[in-house]
Amino acid sequence: MHDIKTVRTDPAGFDAALARRGLPPQSVALLALDEARRAAIALGEGAQARRNALSREIGAAMKRGDTAEAERLKAEVAAAMAEAAAADPAAREAALSEALAVLPNTLDPEVPDGADESANVVLHQHGEPAEITDAKQHFELGEALGLMDFATAARLSGSRFVVLKGALARLERALGQWMLGVHVDRHGYTEVNPPLLVQAPALYGTGQLPKFEEDLFRAGDHYLIPTAEVPLTNLVADQIIPEPEQPLRYTALTPCFRSEAGSAGRDTRGMLRQHQFPKVEMVSITRPEDSAAEHERMTRCAEAILTELGLTWRRIILCAGDTGFSAARTHDLEVWLPGQRAWREISSCSNCRDFQARRMKARFKRGKENLFLHTLNGSGVAVGRALIAVMETHQQADGSIRVPEVLRPWMGTDRIG
Repeated sequence: MHDIKTVRTDPAGFDAALARRGLPPQSVALLALDEARRAAIALGEGAQARRNALSREIGAAMKRGDTAEAERLKAEVAAAMAEAAAADPAAREAALSEALAVLPNTLDPEVPDGADESANVVLHQHGEPAEITDAKQHFELGEALGLMDFATAARLSGSRFVVLKGALARLERALGQWMLGVHVDRHGYTEVNPPLLVQAPALYGTGQLPKFEEDLFRAGDHYLIPTAEVPLTNLVADQIIPEPEQPLRYTALTPCFRSEAGSAGRDTRGMLRQHQFPKVEMVSITRPEDSAAEHERMTRCAEAILTELGLTWRRIILCAGDTGFSAARTHDLEVWLPGQRAWREISSCSNCRDFQARRMKARFKRGKENLFLHTLNGSGVAVGRALIAVMETHQQADGSIRVPEVLRPWMGTDRIG
């Protein structure tokens, strides 16, 4: 959420910042709504002041027995209050909030310009893409092993689901549990087991609502979480916490649920784009001056996971047109998939600065001031995509899969198949 004071102070600068995301000027309309809101508030305050003053005059008129004057003054009070009520300051406030709520965050100056993913910039790369003769994709490997069943999943639940069996089910479980352990034991995150169902205000706070409701699954008055970012970030919603000298770091391994409303026809084979998938999420809550360094640290935590799994990966900074709604700056990590012969996203780490905190009213106390926190989130990493990457990277000529060394204690073997 943007601060309307920022728009008032520099409307041209605000429009220029949103223009980087391809949006037309917004400041004129926002300032008109703001002026109407402020006028309604002023009218209400004036009416209340007039009422207070006239109340004394009404009392005096009644005391001296001047009933006619008292009735005239009462009518004047009623007219003033009616005029103030007609201005409806609450509705004016809601109109301004609704207009601000659908506008994305402004971008870090270092975010490259560009309309789509073709303008994203590779910052660095770990390893070189493996050349595997007759490399197979993950679904070819999984189906040949008899451990990945899309047909049964489709019969049970429709498209974009999978049934994993045996060693592949165990490998997915091992990946999630190992990642969670790394982030807790080595990276200093606090493990959280959050609700998987949240109410609308939580999704409003992190930015999924109101603009992206079609991407969510609803269950009555609740929504299934699209990512653990939602409950983890909202741990500080509507709070004023002591100033955090060190970032508050939370992590969770949860199922995530997404409708993939805008993905018709994309990645229909295999596990890349599912309605239900496990993911390890990292969330940090910081002071404003600490968020840039924390963003770098969070990204490196995700990179460490990929390195230890023996994967080839690269870090990308997303361009203006590809950066998500709530983010000021995003680093994507892409992993090389030998079966697809393509780079695919496996983690996304974003600094949202105070954008989500304003929506959530999440603040910290510094002296006599209450200041907005900064929030960050990142995948640490998507477990299903890590499973895909491990399968394709460590596939063997006989169709078996070599288990990365760090997962062997969880698997009890060094090979699947």
